[in-house]
Amino acid sequence: MKLHWSPRSPFVRKVMIVLHETGQAEAVELVRTPVAMAEPNLSLIPDNPLIKLPTLVLDDGYSLFDSRVICEYLATRAAERGLALFPADPQQRLRVLRQQALGDGFMDALLLYRQERNKTEERQTPAWLSAFALKTEATLNFLQANVSALDQGGFDMGAITIGCALSYLDYRFADLDWRQRAPDLARWHADVFVCRPSVVCTEPDETP
Repeated sequence: MKLHWSPRSPFVRKVMIVLHETGQAEAVELVRTPVAMAEPNLSLIPDNPLIKLPTLVLDDGYSLFDSRVICEYLATRAAERGLALFPADPQQRLRVLRQQALGDGFMDALLLYRQERNKTEERQTPAWLSAFALKTEATLNFLQANVSALDQGGFDMGAITIGCALSYLDYRFADLDWRQRAPDLARWHADVFVCRPSVVCTEPDETP
């Protein structure tokens, strides 16, 4: 298999963590594929017309996107090891999918937030910055109030996705100091997520 990959994308990191957790990291060739928002990478179009990461190309040439589809495929492919990520019990599976949707939505908002913050001041839209700040605060407050739901699940797909979102906050929004406003969430992140070997070996970097 071939994974179109970036060392800084939180969505790619989700997939990489799943690959390590399910023992499939060696089965995938990583292809460095830049996809800057203002510079579409036309070479990715045959595999993904949306020109987005991650994109997984299977051995027969069939491509999968986005991270949710890729992660579920990899978990299914890993049989028993994949059940730890997507529980078979319907109620627990719904909890995991809800957490994954929250984490994915948070990362989407953070990517757009960063894009707006990186503009020169005269090109920024203050209303957008305020809206992204509100979404960030509301999501942190929600997660802080619902840490017990993360604690009950172990290291499943919901935990992986929310952990990736929080780590992206550390990577791109260190000035927000999110741990001060969400101490219980910070405890969970430290005790359950950042110490995991699959997380340690997928830390983002500034590789060109």
